[in-house]
Amino acid sequence: MDLKNFADEFGPEKILEVYDAKAGMHGYLVIDNTALGPGKGGIRMTPSVNVEEVFSLARTMTWKCALAELPFGGAKAGIVADPKKMSQEQKKKIIESFSKALKPLCPSNYVAAPDVNTGEEEMRWFVEANGSWKAATGKPASICYKDDKCGIPHEVGSTGYGVAHATAAAVKYAGSELNGMTVAIEGFGNVGSFTAKYLQEMGAKIVAVSDSKGVAYCKDGLNVVKISDVKEKTGSVVNYRPCEVKDSKEIFSLPVDILIPAALSYSITEKNAGSVKAKILVEAANIPTTNEGENILIEKNILIVPDFVANAGGVISSYAEYKGLSQKLSKVFELVERKITKNTKRVLEEADKRDISTRQAALKIAKERVRRAMK
Repeated sequence: MDLKNFADEFGPEKILEVYDAKAGMHGYLVIDNTALGPGKGGIRMTPSVNVEEVFSLARTMTWKCALAELPFGGAKAGIVADPKKMSQEQKKKIIESFSKALKPLCPSNYVAAPDVNTGEEEMRWFVEANGSWKAATGKPASICYKDDKCGIPHEVGSTGYGVAHATAAAVKYAGSELNGMTVAIEGFGNVGSFTAKYLQEMGAKIVAVSDSKGVAYCKDGLNVVKISDVKEKTGSVVNYRPCEVKDSKEIFSLPVDILIPAALSYSITEKNAGSVKAKILVEAANIPTTNEGENILIEKNILIVPDFVANAGGVISSYAEYKGLSQKLSKVFELVERKITKNTKRVLEEADKRDISTRQAALKIAKERVRRAMK
């Protein structure tokens, strides 16, 4: 990796590549910036993860934590492995090996969390191997410190809850009412499913959701509780009836008011951005839109809520866990709603005021906060 292609005034501060042949572990950690606090970021486990991807996500975490006004910097970790091709015991050994390799930096410089293919059980293994309760957030609720400070698993839906409120704030800013607006959500995992749940409770009409098998499209609206049950029992949303089944790629071109990409990175590119019909796009996934794709969306006058604004609910919840607020989940969700709503409104106002894109506005605010801390 040529640092000259990545390094700037903000970071990265540390890049680690670690191996353990006996455990079959090969991983990366990028600590981007710790001016505001220890680097915060999840551990993803995929066969294709590389240091460039990890750095890009670590930088996003720097901006996300700064924008949410949290005492965390930005970091990210990746383990090169395919969890679908290994036993639970093999996965446990890899996580434990990775944790031990990072022990000198956790939690003083890096605080882990779940990400792609990791969850609360992996965070249990991570903190147990590390020896510090604060080495990771997103732990099971059964893991407690001093009896009253327990884990807050990401499975409680704080990220999706935040995305729903970012969507509501954007709709309000645009001068519309969320009630009755049609929504399509790419991805029906933890983030997408909870986003759908909360938006439906807020009055929106969820007309399409997708997973790797395809799109379930009901132009008159679908029942989120029922389709979640179908997904759990059959493995895919496409088995929900009476929805029409479409190819996964068609989720982006559906005639809806709001589009929410909540799957993997770079889903919207210059090849499909032109077909987006939604007027509001809320980025629930990390980096779901390429620069070229975003430029096309801007030209189409689509209101975009950037990823590190919309999906900060997870890291806000992580902060609550880090501070030991697990016994007051209602307060955690109130904190998520308050911060997400405030920051979405501020970013949209800044973009209008400066006549710049919403991403440029969000970056401007975040960079100012990090620079002040660095000084």
